[in-house]
Amino acid sequence: MKSSSDRKTRGSRHDGRGVRLAVSAGLASVLVAATLVGLKLWALAETGALSIAASLADSALDLMMSLGAAAAIVYAARPADEDHAFGHTSAEDLAALAQSIFILTSAGVIGWAAIARLIAPEAPVLAAEGHGMLVMVASIVLTLGLVWWQGRVARATGSKVVAADRLHYLGDLLPSLGAIVALWASSRYGLGSIDAVVALAASGIMIFGALRIGKSAWDALMDRTADPKIVAGISAIARDWPGVRGFHDLKTRTAGSRVFVNLHIELDGDQSLREAHDIGAGLRRAIIEAYPQADVIIHKDVFAG
Repeated sequence: MKSSSDRKTRGSRHDGRGVRLAVSAGLASVLVAATLVGLKLWALAETGALSIAASLADSALDLMMSLGAAAAIVYAARPADEDHAFGHTSAEDLAALAQSIFILTSAGVIGWAAIARLIAPEAPVLAAEGHGMLVMVASIVLTLGLVWWQGRVARATGSKVVAADRLHYLGDLLPSLGAIVALWASSRYGLGSIDAVVALAASGIMIFGALRIGKSAWDALMDRTADPKIVAGISAIARDWPGVRGFHDLKTRTAGSRVFVNLHIELDGDQSLREAHDIGAGLRRAIIEAYPQADVIIHKDVFAG
């Protein structure tokens, strides 16, 4: 049976890897957003396309949001202290909630602009469409690379900040595709407002995703219980663990990417203190093995044989 220090070391490794992954996703987001702002500034100067101007504004907002998300990830990674006994991971939920509100606002603006463009009597006149299309293709490639990495990190860490940031960049893909179509249609057929339909569809997707991310963050801030699958999995581990006669008062809550677990187990009161300790320590280790994001506290209730 491994010692308590071994378990703490293993837990810190899980936490350390998750933090590094989340920080890498945050820094990648900032770098991609800054690169896209530079590219789209040049493309706007070359083409004068309103679709690129809108995409530039979106990328500038992406940069600000990515900086905020990266700061939230770093802050949430701070260890527990006297004022924050359960750590700082709720900062992720606050940032995710703010991002979901921002995404909803952006989606509303995009949808409104798309409708306005659809009913406008005249389409905009574009120029140097080829340059603009090259920039937007580069933008899509960079965004796809970022979204792929953010998806891996979000699945590995459960970070709501990374998931929300990924959603925002996913929402950027359709407008970028729409801008390419609009530039191509303008160059080939003299049409300049094709992207409005695509932008309207993108706004709908963004609204749906933002509501999902926002609800998840709100539930965590309100100490809602963990995913029922996680609760059922922990129950199954405790129920079948050798030496555990039964368990009760299983309580869970989420904060950021962490799941906090409190569990009372029933043990034979005639066994030694070391035996009781080893049973509880082994169960705690098994739960963390199954759910590395878990922070587990086990209370031991003993009964006479």
